Amino acid sequence: MSIFFCRTLVLTLYLSLIQINLLAQIGEAMDSTIKKIVKSDEEWKCDLTKEEFHILREKGTERAFAGKYNKNKEPGNYACAGCSSLLFSSEKKYDSGSGWPSFWEPAEETNIISELDSSLGRTRTEVLCANCGGHLGHLFNDGPDPTGLRYCINSGALHFQKEKSSDNIK
Repeated sequence: MSIFFCRTLVLTLYLSLIQINLLAQIGEAMDSTIKKIVKSDEEWKCDLTKEEFHILREKGTERAFAGKYNKNKEPGNYACAGCSSLLFSSEKKYDSGSGWPSFWEPAEETNIISELDSSLGRTRTEVLCANCGGHLGHLFNDGPDPTGLRYCINSGALHFQKEKSSDNIK
């Protein structure tokens, strides 16, 4: 089997697990244990910058290599700019050369959902925040081991939470 076929198979299985996870989340939400954030566009516009609104609510994309977190190498976590849900860790971030922050695995898989995206004349996997439904970026099957996945995420969809240094703790 070719490596492309194997990675496609792994991505398909991984997306199936995400869908099962989403169904479990929906069941939990019906039990009122998970509260989804629902706001009008006007409310989102008050809470987000223009760039954040464009990316998270209008499914926009920032220019390649223009995002503030593309080259960030500081230890810490990346949270959703819309709702502060933990999404990714710097420990699972890598330089894909794509021009966007790339991660091989989410920090909290339950905070991310995916949908098929057929815009731009091709089918891709869109990555969304499970809590607020904000568009984060896309998922590709050309990432590094151990997952073979590349979460290609817009900097404008994220807020970085720098890890506290032990030097600063007294």
